[in-house]
Amino acid sequence: MTGVDVRPVVMLGGAGQVLSEEEVTAFVGEALAGAALDGRSVCVIVPDATRSCPLPLLLDAVHQALTGRVSKLTILVALGTHAELTEAELAAHLGGTYEGVTVLNHEWWKPDTFVDLGTISAERVGEISGGLLHESVEVKLNRAVVEHEVALVVGPVFPHEVVGFSGGNKYFFPGVAGQEVIDLSHWLGALITSAGIIGTPGDTPVRTLINEAAALIPSEKLALSVVAQSGTNALHAVAFGDTISSWQAASAVSAETHVRYLEHPVRRVVSLMPSRYQDIWTAAKGFYKVEPIVADGGEVILYAPHVTQLAAMHPEIEQIGYHCRDYFLGQWDEIRDAHWGVLAHSTHLRGAGTWDPVNGERCRVDVTLATGIPEAVVRRANLGYLDPASFDLTQYENDPETLVIPNAGEILHRLRSTAG
Repeated sequence: MTGVDVRPVVMLGGAGQVLSEEEVTAFVGEALAGAALDGRSVCVIVPDATRSCPLPLLLDAVHQALTGRVSKLTILVALGTHAELTEAELAAHLGGTYEGVTVLNHEWWKPDTFVDLGTISAERVGEISGGLLHESVEVKLNRAVVEHEVALVVGPVFPHEVVGFSGGNKYFFPGVAGQEVIDLSHWLGALITSAGIIGTPGDTPVRTLINEAAALIPSEKLALSVVAQSGTNALHAVAFGDTISSWQAASAVSAETHVRYLEHPVRRVVSLMPSRYQDIWTAAKGFYKVEPIVADGGEVILYAPHVTQLAAMHPEIEQIGYHCRDYFLGQWDEIRDAHWGVLAHSTHLRGAGTWDPVNGERCRVDVTLATGIPEAVVRRANLGYLDPASFDLTQYENDPETLVIPNAGEILHRLRSTAG
């Protein structure tokens, strides 16, 4: 089955609710029992460890529901371009090993793991992007997906800096996609800007691009889309259907659950980053989720003493540094050959700003790292440095102009005056 799969969505829970493990297990079992999966091969696509999600609970329920029914069952971890998980890390992340199940990392660094699904034309990209981009893009996907008859996405939905809300077909693109789609989709998000797209409901231009790429997947596409209680293993809701309808249902709950509104901007935000973020490439979410509430000339401090690298898998960011979008656009001929996904990450962490050849770069907000990364590396990357050993949390908590956010990175903060 090629194209858009349409399956009526069924849902349990909602905003303000917390589901029990028994409720979740029963719902997953009933939902999958009603799906036409008998005798078919199923590839289960799951997130890596950078998202709050009771993945062991969900996979155990999926395994119970499908064992003895399907001809083949594979779990594929959607790394995007994150670091692969070791066997021990996989076992901890997935909740152990599962009899009769093949477990795979998305080995995005190996060209032979991909299959070419086709091309989205430059004309179509221009239409989708509203004229921001006119580049064709090859659509490559991990071959494990297309070698199964059914692709079942199992994972959470949160506000997201590139696409609006994560989840759904985003688990394919960029989750288990080739570099071409990753670069183009992320750069399109960067052109729109993180603050301009994060938490935007419905089909943003990047979501439309992702859905267009997903329509080329020959497998039937289903999803168990969940809304997690940030920082916990609890769920507010779980929706089952095709990858579009289930995502739509879950993203509506996420919009009510994962967005906090402030009446006025703040001068400073201190984002306390949990250990699930192991480098700035992922811990930068502590900036993305608060940029909209910081006053002009304000500051965001990312406190993550456990982080010792800017980007484990993308060391070129140390040479490129962190800059606003206009810095790159104003010097595009010199920079365009770099991976656009890396450039996008750079702009997302540096936020809004301007650049011109006379006055240089002027960013709206200062970004300061209080991490284990050496000061020279931080400053060379165009970021502020704070020695984590001298970091005084109490001082910031007692400062009326500072907002301290524990477990930062998943809850979007917005100004009420700009909502809607």
